[in-house]
This record gives sequence, structure tokens and C-alpha cells, in this order.
Amino acid sequence: MQSHPESASSTAPPAGAALQDRLAGWVSDLTTLHELTERLTRTGTLDEALQELLRAGAALVGARRGLVVLEPADGNGPDTTIGLGLAHADIGHIETVPRSATSYGRLLDGLPEGEAEIASPDLLSEDGLDPRHREVAARLGYAASYAVPLATTAAGRLGAAVWLYDEPAEPVEHQRHLIGLYTRYATEHLARLLELERARATLATVTEELLPSRLPRVAGVQLAARHRTGPRGGGDWYDALPLPEGALGLAVGSVTGSGPSAVAAMGRLRASLRAYAVMEGEDPVAVLSDLELLLRLTEPARSATALFAYCEPRRRKIVLAGAGHTPPLIIGERRTEFVETSLSAPLGMLACWEAPSVDLSPTPGETVLFYTDGLLHRTGDSMDRAFARLHSAAAGVPRSIRHDPGAIADHVLRTVLPDGLDAADSREDVVLLAARFD
Repeated sequence: MQSHPESASSTAPPAGAALQDRLAGWVSDLTTLHELTERLTRTGTLDEALQELLRAGAALVGARRGLVVLEPADGNGPDTTIGLGLAHADIGHIETVPRSATSYGRLLDGLPEGEAEIASPDLLSEDGLDPRHREVAARLGYAASYAVPLATTAAGRLGAAVWLYDEPAEPVEHQRHLIGLYTRYATEHLARLLELERARATLATVTEELLPSRLPRVAGVQLAARHRTGPRGGGDWYDALPLPEGALGLAVGSVTGSGPSAVAAMGRLRASLRAYAVMEGEDPVAVLSDLELLLRLTEPARSATALFAYCEPRRRKIVLAGAGHTPPLIIGERRTEFVETSLSAPLGMLACWEAPSVDLSPTPGETVLFYTDGLLHRTGDSMDRAFARLHSAAAGVPRSIRHDPGAIADHVLRTVLPDGLDAADSREDVVLLAARFD
């Protein structure tokens, strides 16, 4: 029987079809890799980046669960372990396995040269598997793992990531190639976030050191303060210092700008105000006038808002003056109202600053709340609406906590800035200083 060439050619695969399939697969892989790295780039904190790394890695190697151990080789931290599909208790169980018996432990403690991954495709069948590791794997229901280091020449060793399989499995060659590319990029991104996190922590520590380590105890008044700083550090501050004859000086303020220079300026301004308060605290206008002159001569490129109050707690008498600062709020059983302070420019804005002082006499049990405008700005509302929100929060302080200025400050903070806005990264610092008079 004679063959028909045209029939044979119709059933054979087109020339180059296999190559086209491979090219299509490469394009698909590269597209996926690009999308995953784009998502990683949009993360702004270490925790967010580590979570995204775990999710992306799980998709690339075909796993459902995993954990990443951040443990920078320089020993400067932060050290942390984050899981995907694992509860805190599950991570706790894994951490009971001897470090040398875990794949991430071997990666962190150094593998033989040339070994850059650890695949355990059938973990429970491995000879010599640590008994505790076997017990934990059986308890948590994982049968295989795949681990890679988070390390590059430039970034050094930052940690290790491990993905866990419910059944015996391991990534194929092209999956290993993709996860290798992804983790190298992720490590560089993590290194940048790590430096930023360390800088933030250092700046926050410096800021806290420049603020009072403790509030003074003065008869007739109870004090509490709350401070939230932005990621770059800001110039908001507060102070409370005992003065002669049982008096008390209370101050809040804000220096323009952010970052180390603003923090340093804040420290200088606060220290200067303390000196002026000791010398002439009975006259808040004189205190702020001196501060304005100092600021104009030594910090000509800056301005600042400030409020200083001279308090005589036993007499429940306050004399205060403000320079461009938000008015204090009186919180009591029978009233919740803003103190009517005179309008005035911030320090450093005029050739000579001076504004009249205001006298205030809180009744027993009332709390005077001082705060910086970061509390209002963080709401994202217009100033009118933010002031209304603050007033509503103060008016809604439960009667059961009105004896505690710290609880009052916490209630106001949570109510004005709900859903974690008080702790979220923001350019705005927040300061609250609450004084409850007996």
C-alpha cells in the first residue's frame, strides 16, 4: 500500500512547536516573576515584605505553608520568625526542634560551599531524622520541605525561608530557578527595609530619651502622657517640671520638619524652655518670648508652636500662653470645652512674639488635656471636623475612668484615631499630656 506524504505531514507536530512551547513557558514564568517582584516592591515594612515573600514563594514552589526566619548575620537584629498558614503555636512547636536538625538552622549556621538550598522531598522517610523533628512534622501534618537562604554578596546573610508540603514533593528545576531569582531580589529589598527599620528604631530611641523619662509627682494633680512618633521621627514634645512652692510647669510643642535635625532641634528647644520656666515660670508670656528670641537667633530657618502653663495645683489655678498651638481641652463631669486662648503666630514667624496669657481654674476632678496638632492631622479630616471628633471623644470618656488621666488619654487616642491609626506610620507625631486636678 502506497503511503501519502501529505497525510503524514498533517499528523506530525509543526516544526519548532516544542521550542515555541518552551518559549511560551519562559514568558509565562517571567511574567509571573515580574508581577511577584512588583508586589514585593510595594511593601514598606519588614513584616509586610516577609509576608509577601512567603506568599510569593509558596506560589512559585507549589507549597501551602511556610516560615521565614529573619536573623541578620551582623547580630544587630531585629530577629523574628513569621509563618504562612501556621499559627503561633505551630511555629512554637517547630522551634522546639533542635536548630541543627532544621533546614533553616543549617542554612543560618552555614552550609558547605556550593550548597544553596535544602530539599527534603520525603521528610518522614529520611534516615537519621531527628525524633523531635519527626514528631513535630507528624503533628503539624507536613511531609516535605524546601528551604533557601536569604543572602546575597551585597546584603550578606539575612535569614532563611522554608516552605512545607502536605505530601511528599519537591520543586522541579524551573521552579527552583524562579525561586532563586525571586529570593535574591527579595533579599536586596529586605536589606533596604532592614536599614530603614534600624534607623527608625534608633531615632525613636533618641526621641524618647529627649522626652521626660518619668512625670513628676506633685500634690494636687495627677499626670499622664502619650507619645506616638512617625517613622522618620518628628519634633513634637511635652514636658512637666516641678517649680518652687509646689508649682508645676506643663508644656507641649512642635518643631517644624522631621528626621534627625527636627529631633535635635526639639531637644534644644525643650531644654531651653525648662531653663526659662525655672527662671520666670510664673509669667508664661515671658517664657515663650524668651524662647522665641532664642529660636530666631539660633534656628532662623525653623518655626515652632508651643504652649506653656504655670500651674498651682493646690489652688487649682493655671496661667497659660500659647504660640500658634492648639487650645487645651477641659474634660469634666459638667463640661467638655476647649480653652479660649488668643490667636497668635508660631514662634519664629514674627520679628517679636507676644500674646496675652489666659487664666484657668479647673474644678475638682476635671482633667486638662494638652495635645499637638498631629492628633488632628492623623485623622485625615479637615481641622473643623478633627476638632469636632476630638471634642466628641473627650465628651464620651466613660465615667468609670475619669479618675485616671492615663485612661482618659488612651480613650481619646483610640477614639480620635481608631483602627490602629495611632500606631500606623505617619509623618505626624502625636503628643497628649493629661493633668487631672484633685
